[in-house]
Amino acid sequence: MASKNKGLRPKARIPRGFRDRLGAEIAAEREMLARISAVYEAWGFDPLDTPAFEYTDALGKFLPDVDRPNEGVFSLQDDDEQWMSLRYDLTAPLARFVAENYDRLPKPFRRYQVGPVWRNEKPGPGRFRQFTQCDADTVGAPAPYADAEICLLFAEVIEAAGIARGEYRIKISNRKIIDGLFEKIGLSGAGGESVRATVMRSMDKFDKFGPEGVALLLGPGRKDESGDFTEGAKLDDARIDAVLRFLSATQSGEAGALDALDALLGATPSGKAGFEELAQILALVPDERKANGAIRIDSSVVRGLDYYTGPVFEAEFAEGLTDAKGRPVQMGSIGGGGRYDDLVKRFKGVEVPAVGVSIGVSRLLAALELKNSASQAPAGPIVVLALEKDQMAAYQRMAAELRAAGLRAEVYLGGANFAKQLKYADRRRAPVAIIQGPDERAKGEVTIKDLVLGAELSKQIEDNVEWRESQPAQISAARSNLVAAVKETLARRRS
Repeated sequence: MASKNKGLRPKARIPRGFRDRLGAEIAAEREMLARISAVYEAWGFDPLDTPAFEYTDALGKFLPDVDRPNEGVFSLQDDDEQWMSLRYDLTAPLARFVAENYDRLPKPFRRYQVGPVWRNEKPGPGRFRQFTQCDADTVGAPAPYADAEICLLFAEVIEAAGIARGEYRIKISNRKIIDGLFEKIGLSGAGGESVRATVMRSMDKFDKFGPEGVALLLGPGRKDESGDFTEGAKLDDARIDAVLRFLSATQSGEAGALDALDALLGATPSGKAGFEELAQILALVPDERKANGAIRIDSSVVRGLDYYTGPVFEAEFAEGLTDAKGRPVQMGSIGGGGRYDDLVKRFKGVEVPAVGVSIGVSRLLAALELKNSASQAPAGPIVVLALEKDQMAAYQRMAAELRAAGLRAEVYLGGANFAKQLKYADRRRAPVAIIQGPDERAKGEVTIKDLVLGAELSKQIEDNVEWRESQPAQISAARSNLVAAVKETLARRRS
């Protein structure tokens, strides 16, 4: 009799906004993070690891997506009914750590951290609810020296990740000049927090939607391609025009940018303070780093998190990216950061200056994949075929010798025939396969099959008989010379 519970089996599916990752992507991320971490350590930053969960009140309400349930975070209650949330970034946990350990930490305190973060926000292309960040922060150092240093560190980290100088730009702005804008258009008073938050979220979309899209967000609202409607800030035309002129004010270059900001906001107290801080940071950045706008002022930089109190910055590709079919891809920023002098103050009651930068690892990897789409994925391990069950120990010795020589290697363990084992090696992207059957063993030899070269040659040979008789892309070598022969095969293909 059939079981009545068959219909209760769970459906194999992944939650929306999350993803599985495998093999080459993980290896590429690990290698890139090692390069970035090496730069952080070379600049004197020490590693730190904090828990995935923090008490919700410690994280604070700083996310821009405040209209959603849970206010942008994933939360639960522990056994004593205290609310905990998965961290939405690595900066808020740093503030808690510094406050908790303030007396024993050196000041300034310099740390870097790598880890996953979670945001309960609407997912989209390249936008996931779990992603990896790689941060560096200096806590206890006031502006402008630490801010200029973070910008220079940011540039070096981007280059270590694999983006050449000239292929990216770092844009700098200041939350104080945005406050100056609000003072100028009459939105700075008490009770206007909600409107200001909506305006800032709208301004942050300037690169993505352009002036027309932002004008809708500042006014009546905007409907996206999916049909979802985003409520607007309901500003009048004069205020919308003033915000758009502010966002466009710095497009004429470095000197023109500062002049334009001074003309727009110099008379406002906050605008004047922000303008002076930006000028000080630029003066501390070497000219070669500012060449061709590599590090530049850009008033359209807002940054979505609400805890920033001064300079903010983000990085993007200097030129747009395209997919394999040449279509433009909207990637957004590949990292950013800023100054947050009030974040530790929430715990300590006194201002503790701090500034940091965060690399969006997942987005940067995706961008690099698009940028280098012509390149091949990393090779898999060498596969030693297992043609005889009673020779498994001998096959494992071969793999062990290859590993001892610094080569990735594995023995096939699936129990299939010769053809299926070769198919497995192809699927694993193995560069070579090692073959030793009874004939090879009797001669004290192994066959080394170059799978990459074989695949290339197979495209050129149309006669199957010729293919079988010529046995291209494979050689015989003495068993005692296995490692040297494999290395020679790999080196010959790379040359």
